[in-house]
Amino acid sequence: MFVKIILNYILGYVNIKVESYYIERFINICTSKKIFLWNIKRERATILYANIGIKEYKQLKNIARKVRMKVSIEKKKGLPILLHKYRKRKIFAGFLIFIAIVLTIISRFIWNIEITGDENINKTEILQELNGLGLDTGVLKSKINTTDIINQIRLKRNDIAWIGINLKGTNAIIEVVAREEKPDIIDEDDYCNIVSEKARYNY
Repeated sequence: MFVKIILNYILGYVNIKVESYYIERFINICTSKKIFLWNIKRERATILYANIGIKEYKQLKNIARKVRMKVSIEKKKGLPILLHKYRKRKIFAGFLIFIAIVLTIISRFIWNIEITGDENINKTEILQELNGLGLDTGVLKSKINTTDIINQIRLKRNDIAWIGINLKGTNAIIEVVAREEKPDIIDEDDYCNIVSEKARYNY
């Protein structure tokens, strides 16, 4: 989510006002269409304020016409707006461009590793093995071969039934499922002694 907000700041975004008797329907439509909204504020039952990327706003306008919602722009924000506003101040504009480039570069790396799943598995050991196989904080995402790492982990550990790696934004989310221990199977052909207690009778 943080990376999406940063990218929208770089590309430009708008603060919108939505007026409708079906605000919940509006939110559901945005979710189904994967239209990202943030900083959502509700004012009364029929009015909502939110931030949305400029490109997604164009898509939203078409939806608004179909479902009879009134959508208007309250403010325009983001790097393109600032550059236009301060276009005569070259140093300031250059500084903003530098920040945008740095943030874009940072978003290409992994900065957080989260391991979820079975509590019986030692997550510290898993993390150490992932680091040894090239999945570590500060590593470029394009250099991470998730398929190879998964295969290596499964070959090394017998206590794991399944492992998945999902690179989402600057996060690496690792889901681990522990292998269930199979019960001992008794071979029916093996000899065994069956001992029963003598019945005790009172005469």
